[in-house]
Amino acid sequence: MKLKKVLALTLAACMVCTSMVACSKNDNKTQGNDTNTSQEGNKEEKPGATTGGKKVLSVTTWDNDTSPQFQAIIDAYEAKNTDVEIKVIDTASDEYNNSLGISLSAAQSDPDIIWVKDMGSMLQMVDKNQLLQIDDFIKADNLDLSVYSGGAEQLQYNGASYALPYRSDWYVLYYNKDLFDAAGVEYPSNDMTWQEYYELAAKLTSGEGSAKVYGGHNHTWQALVTNWAVQDGQHTVVEKDYSFLKKWYEEALSLQENGYIQDYATLKTANIHYSSVFKNQQCAMMPMGTWFISIMMQSQTSGETNFNWGIARIPHPENTESGYTVGALTPIAISKNTDEPELSWDFVKFAASKEAAEILAQQGVFTGIQTETSLKTISSAEFFPEGASNVEALTYTNYFFDRPLDPKIEEIRQVLNEVHEMIMIKSYSIDDGLAELTKRVSDIKGWN
Repeated sequence: MKLKKVLALTLAACMVCTSMVACSKNDNKTQGNDTNTSQEGNKEEKPGATTGGKKVLSVTTWDNDTSPQFQAIIDAYEAKNTDVEIKVIDTASDEYNNSLGISLSAAQSDPDIIWVKDMGSMLQMVDKNQLLQIDDFIKADNLDLSVYSGGAEQLQYNGASYALPYRSDWYVLYYNKDLFDAAGVEYPSNDMTWQEYYELAAKLTSGEGSAKVYGGHNHTWQALVTNWAVQDGQHTVVEKDYSFLKKWYEEALSLQENGYIQDYATLKTANIHYSSVFKNQQCAMMPMGTWFISIMMQSQTSGETNFNWGIARIPHPENTESGYTVGALTPIAISKNTDEPELSWDFVKFAASKEAAEILAQQGVFTGIQTETSLKTISSAEFFPEGASNVEALTYTNYFFDRPLDPKIEEIRQVLNEVHEMIMIKSYSIDDGLAELTKRVSDIKGWN
């Protein structure tokens, strides 16, 4: 059987349901509000013990039913280790950090293994002594950290390691080829400025009312504005002065006012998820993370969507070259309270291995280890968009974190989100909003 068919079957087998998927089921991240396995249920099958003669490990996931990134690795590990059973503690994406925080505060043996959703939350867990330091494991196994291309070192906190890079995501531009073809407009290139993107969004906007097609789409996250302001590496979202964001908010509001993107208030009020907008062909282009590739591949495998789509490098500011992008790592860590530290490390080591990278590549998922083989695997899948430009779109020359590793980042993100909303619904002027952002972040950091 050809590789493309094998990969397509793998994707289809991996899906538990064909409902709408995304990085979150709710507005804030991916879709999916159901919880497969309750924490209480897992507690009955543990402590530390065995189920039917098998050793038991518990892992935390979010939206596990609708994403291939976790279950594929869990299944592969169980297949290699038939004496181990993995219990999944699954939570909806936008509830994940809060639920995990409550669980860890209780100092229970479950969970053993933690997939960390936000790097900032990892720092908070370390500060609360909730994560197991893994340097001794790394040393004992002589683990080669160079395979993570600096990612493992970037995750170190106060000189110690508490996690390994599990997956890596960065922003690219998704576009609907059929809509471009119908409009007689050339596809986005891999070397396009943001100004050129705005001009394309104007050209691709058509129709009225429920039949309207928007040239672009910005989801409600503040990252869909602030990312482009930090894309050149000159700033981060933790600054003493946020006036550098003004240009980008002006552009976002202009797109909204001209009707080239859906307005923020409508998206927020109706809880419209970005995946539905793109899948329903309501927009021609959408900046989004590489995680959406696997979601679209699944959608095409199941027959949920059947239009032609492609990807390009994310547009870049005028003062930078093509290949600058913004992204983040997903770490995998071990709870300080695990009663299976060695077995937990074995799972973490496998999940962050080259072998796991190849498994996830079959699902269109990028890992903390980038290899030519994994790139070829992803681009060879049946429902990966055809054409060399789509493969080139996956490459980058400069990769900056969308948020720095700062112990206060979660508090700062809350302020960023609040001010972002007020600017986008025009309750604040841009200048007033950025002044408030500067003051509140300075208060958090103690800079005043």
